[in-house]
Amino acid sequence: MNIDFELYRVFYTVAKNGNITKASQELNISQPAISKSIKNLESQLGGELFVRTRRGVILTDEGREFYSYIKQAIEFINNAESKFTELINLETGLIKIGISTTLTKEFLLPYLEEFHSTYPKIDIQIITNIPRELLKMLRNGLVDIVIMNLTGKDNSSDLIIDKCLSISDCFIVNKNYKYLLDKELSLKDLSNYPLILQSNGSNTRAFLDNYCKENNIVFKPNIELASYSLVIEFTKIGFGIGFATKNYIKNKLDSGELFELNIKEKLPNRYIGYAISKNHIPNFSTKKLIEIIKKTS
Repeated sequence: MNIDFELYRVFYTVAKNGNITKASQELNISQPAISKSIKNLESQLGGELFVRTRRGVILTDEGREFYSYIKQAIEFINNAESKFTELINLETGLIKIGISTTLTKEFLLPYLEEFHSTYPKIDIQIITNIPRELLKMLRNGLVDIVIMNLTGKDNSSDLIIDKCLSISDCFIVNKNYKYLLDKELSLKDLSNYPLILQSNGSNTRAFLDNYCKENNIVFKPNIELASYSLVIEFTKIGFGIGFATKNYIKNKLDSGELFELNIKEKLPNRYIGYAISKNHIPNFSTKKLIEIIKKTS
C-alpha cells in the first residue's frame, strides 16, 4: 500500500480538531479539498475513519485506533523536522574531535574559542590519542573529525585530508650546548649527541624518520617521550638535542631559553591538517568548525 503522506497529515489534523473547518484553517486548504482527501484515504484503506455529524466529525472505532498510530508518526516527523532545523542552525548538537594534546593547545584552542562563542549550545568532546588510532575511530564513526600533523604520506581513498597551516621544524638545545651554535651540523653529525625525540606513533616522529630515511640516516634517540611538551622540557634542562616545531616555541627562541641549531640539510615544511570520512556525511557542527579553521589559518 503506497499512500500519499499528505493524506495522513490531513487525517491527523481533522481528527485532532474534530472539525473540518478548523482543520481547513490550520492547513490552509479548502474544506472540499479536505473532504476529498479523507474520502480518498478511506477508499485506499478500505473502511470509514469518521462519522459525520452536524457538529463536526467523530472517529469511528477503527479510526480511533488508526489515529493512535498516525498521531505518533506525525509527531515523530514534526519533532524530527524541528530537530533538523535546530541542528542546521547549530542550536544543539555535539562535535567529537580527535586530536593530540599538543595540537589542542598549540593549534586548536583559538578556533574552538571562536566556535564556542558563535555556537555556545554545541557540546564539544575532545578525544586524544595517536593519529593511527584516531583515524580508526574516524573510519568507524566514533569521531567527526581528526586534526593532526600531516606526514607528507597521508593518502587514503576513504578519507578527505586537507591542509590548514604550514609549520616548520628545527633541532633545539639549551645553553649547555651553545658551543654548537657556531657550527653547521649535518643530520649525521647529530648522531654524536644525545637526542630527545617523540616516541614512535606520533606523526612528528614519522615525518622526521621518513626524511632521515630518504637521506640514508637512522636516528637512535637517547630519550623517547610520548608527549611533545616533555621533549621541550627535557631539552630545556639540558638532556640533549630536541626536535621541535618552531611555530610552537617561538617565544622560547626569542627569549634565549632555547636555541636553534644550524642544520646543513633543510627540513621541508609540513602541515597541520584535518581528516574527515568520505563514508560519513559531516554534521553541520563539523562543517562550521572547518570553515572557522580555514578562514583564519
